[in-house]
Amino acid sequence: MSGEHLLDSRTAWLRLSAIVALTTLGGAGMWSVVVALPSVQAEFGVTRGAASLPYTLTMLGFGTGGILMGRLADRFGPMKPLLGATVMLAGGYVLAGLAPNLTLYTLAQGVMIGMLGASAAFAPLVADASLWFRRRRGIAVALAASGNYLAGVVWPPMLTWLIGAHGWRMAHLAVGAICLVTMLPLALALRARAPGSGGGSFAGDPGQVRPLGLSRNGLTALLSCAGVACCVAMAMPQVHIVAYCGDLGYGVARGAEMLSLMLACGIVSRVGSGLIADRIGGLRTLMLGSVLQGVALSLFLFFDGLGSLFTLSALFGLFQGGIVPSYAVIVRESFPASEVGMRVGIVLMATLVGMALGGWLSGVIFDATGSYAAAFLNGVAWNAANVLIVATLLLRSRARLATA
Repeated sequence: MSGEHLLDSRTAWLRLSAIVALTTLGGAGMWSVVVALPSVQAEFGVTRGAASLPYTLTMLGFGTGGILMGRLADRFGPMKPLLGATVMLAGGYVLAGLAPNLTLYTLAQGVMIGMLGASAAFAPLVADASLWFRRRRGIAVALAASGNYLAGVVWPPMLTWLIGAHGWRMAHLAVGAICLVTMLPLALALRARAPGSGGGSFAGDPGQVRPLGLSRNGLTALLSCAGVACCVAMAMPQVHIVAYCGDLGYGVARGAEMLSLMLACGIVSRVGSGLIADRIGGLRTLMLGSVLQGVALSLFLFFDGLGSLFTLSALFGLFQGGIVPSYAVIVRESFPASEVGMRVGIVLMATLVGMALGGWLSGVIFDATGSYAAAFLNGVAWNAANVLIVATLLLRSRARLATA
C-alpha cells in the first residue's frame, strides 16, 4: 500500500503531461511517412504501390513493437525502453534521410522508426497512465491516447513546410534531431515506477484469476477480436473518405478537409469518453462508442451531399474517437498491474490490424463493385460483430455482479 497515495495525485498529473508530450512527439513516426510519400516516390522513381510499402511496414512494426515495448515496460518500467526507443527513432530518421534506395528507406521506417522507435511512445505509455489513476483513470487514459491524434495535427503541417523548404531528406534529419533532444529529457520524467507495478496490486484493484469468468488469455483474445472488428469498420471512412469525395466529384481537397475534421472531433471524443468511463466503466463506454459508430457508419449509406458528408465526418469522429482508449481502461480494470503493458500492447496491435485490414478490404470491395456502398455495408457488418462481442462481455460482467 506504500505508493497508493500517489494515485490521482499531483505527481500523477505531471507524469500524464509528460506522457501526452511523448506520445505526440513519438507520433511523428506514424505521420512523416505519409507526408513524405510523394517526394520519396518521385526521387526513387517507383510506383505509388511500392512507395506505400514503407507505410505498411511502419504500421506493422508499430503494432508488433507495442507488444515488445509493453512487456519491457512491465518488467523495467517505461523509462528504460523509451530511452532506447528514442535513440532508435532518431537513428531511423537519420538512416531514412540518407537512404540511397527505397529498400533501405523502407527498412529504416518499418524496423527502426516503427517497431523499435515510435511503438514505445504509445501503447506502453497509455498503459502506464492507467496505473497512476483510479478515480480519474478513464480521462487519464483518454488524454494519453489523444497524443497520437495530436501528432496528426502537429506533425503534417510542420513536415510539409520542412519538405517544401529543405527537401524530404533534410526534413527527416530535422525530425530525428527534434525527437532526440525533446524525448530524452521527457523520458527521464518517467523514472519512478507506477504504484503497484512491481507484480502485485493494491487492495481493491482488479487482477482477477478469471476476469469476467474467462481465462486471462481468453479475455485478451476476445478483446483483440473486438478490436479488429471495430477498427475494420473504423477504417472505411478514415482511409477512403478522400478517395470517396474524389469519386463523387467534390475533389480530394474536400475529402482531406473532412479527414482533418474527423480527427479533430476524435480528440474531443477521446477526452469525453474518458470522462464517461470514469462514471460507467470501460466496458460500457466501449459499448456506447461501438453502437454510435455503427449508427454513423450506416448514415453514410443514405447521405452523400457535400454538407451531409462534412456533418457525418464530424459525427463519426465524435463517436469513434473514444473506442480505442476504452480497451486500455478495460485491460486495467481486468488485469493486474504487472501485465497491463503487454496486454494493452496486444489489444492495441489488434486495432491496428483491423485498420490495415479494413482499409484493404474496402479497396478490394470497391474494385469488385465499382462503388463504396458495399464497402460501407461491410464496415457495418464488422461493427455489428464488435457490438456482439462487447454485449457478450457486458452480460458476463452483470452475471458475475449478480452472483457476487
